[in-house]
Amino acid sequence: MTVVTLLLLSAACTSSPPPRAEPTTSRATRTSPGTATTSVAPEAATSAVIRSPNGGSLLVRGTYPRVESRCVRYHRPRLAARYPGTLSVKRSDDGTLALTVTLSFEDYLKGIAEVPPSWPRAALEAQAIAARSYALATTGWDGAEGETLKTPICATTSCQVYGGIPVPFDPSIRRWFAAVRRTSGEVLLYQDRPADTVYFSTSNGQTYGNDEVFGSAPLPYLRPVVERDDGASPLSHWRVRVPFDDLATFLHEAGEWPAHRAISSAGLEGSTVTVSGDGASRSMDLTTFRDAVNVWGPCLKPGRYPPSPLPVTLPSRWMTLSSSGGAAVAVGRGWGHGVGMVQWGAYGKALRGLSASDILAYYYGGLRPQTSPEPGLIHVLVASGLTSIDVRPSASGATLNGEPVETGRVTVAGGDQLTVTTPP
Repeated sequence: MTVVTLLLLSAACTSSPPPRAEPTTSRATRTSPGTATTSVAPEAATSAVIRSPNGGSLLVRGTYPRVESRCVRYHRPRLAARYPGTLSVKRSDDGTLALTVTLSFEDYLKGIAEVPPSWPRAALEAQAIAARSYALATTGWDGAEGETLKTPICATTSCQVYGGIPVPFDPSIRRWFAAVRRTSGEVLLYQDRPADTVYFSTSNGQTYGNDEVFGSAPLPYLRPVVERDDGASPLSHWRVRVPFDDLATFLHEAGEWPAHRAISSAGLEGSTVTVSGDGASRSMDLTTFRDAVNVWGPCLKPGRYPPSPLPVTLPSRWMTLSSSGGAAVAVGRGWGHGVGMVQWGAYGKALRGLSASDILAYYYGGLRPQTSPEPGLIHVLVASGLTSIDVRPSASGATLNGEPVETGRVTVAGGDQLTVTTPP
């Protein structure tokens, strides 16, 4: 996902991030100019450290294992990203590579890819403060100004999306950078600790308490509020038609419907979907039903699912389901978990003239930004499961395991052992 996107990813950390990759003591061997330099790490060494040049960055391109796929138009996923700071490449037990970037907390926030930089200033500032508070809360930050934040954070929607420096670079991102700078040090605090400022894209007309959605103890700053300002979102109201033939295929692939049986009706009662037809009937929870359609639709019929402009075919659980004209018809609202700040709501409130402080206070129980110590460095797990990576520093001055990178390129491969190559 690039930073400039009209459809926002919801953010709610649900699990602890993997441990930090530690540097290895192995070093590349040195050869004469014009020849490849290769280092096979000692048996006990499973990682390599590549440091970007001062003021520079590292362009990273990575490959994932080949897999057999039944999907039509299957594209093997690849990593293409640019990161400032220091990249730790660690070989996992299965031979794949995990990448962790260590960078300044300010640069981390600049790489958060959650809202378009074209949004109003107040909305960008509210997002910056929420992202800063969320990162500190979920990692348990309690250090002094400038200390390293030891607990890593992930870079996906399981935490909050970190994309690094856009590839290719988009000059409009500077508006987001400016919002991060203007709000430097500002967080939302609850009982003198950073508040868990979860947020999501688009509502169904209200937000929900954290206890209702996550099952955690109720927090006074994550209480339900009415939402009337997110109507500009393309996900504010949506309607999706899934022909019964397609639905039977998707549910069968998900193990929820017998083969060669037609579907003639589908309905939703509470959180239970009932599908019937051809002498068969199946009931399943709504999450199972949505997962089957959202996963197998774009896999088997990528030209039809998800229908534009939706990010997935059935974006939320806030929906009705009925049968009409040989199809299941879902009518719904919103996208995301439903707790905390509504990002498109912040957009609408900013257009109405509310400040970032007022926007945040509305969604987070009256909490307003306060100045609090920030870490100097943060560790971000940016990718895992890779077979190899190619790293190109933006300028001279980069190092590999403490030694200068003279060729301008480093290739790291996993497998039975970690192999580091610096081609000519």
